Amino acid sequence: MSIVEFQATVEKGNIIIPEEYKQELTSVIAVKIVLLKQPQQETKQFDIMDELAQNPVSVAGIRSITREEMHER
Repeated sequence: MSIVEFQATVEKGNIIIPEEYKQELTSVIAVKIVLLKQPQQETKQFDIMDELAQNPVSVAGIRSITREEMHER
């Protein structure tokens, strides 16, 4: 038994096999499938700045400053 690993999408309950593997699977009688499910992502994807704004990282010796302090000249 040989092992072929690839990522696939699921559409309406069907696993979509990538084109590059379809040819070698035409002569196969049976396959063993192991699923590693990836949960659906939220509709709004957060970037790193959004995540840091929601979950600030505390660093020893660093203090928060106000907007006015930040823009003082």
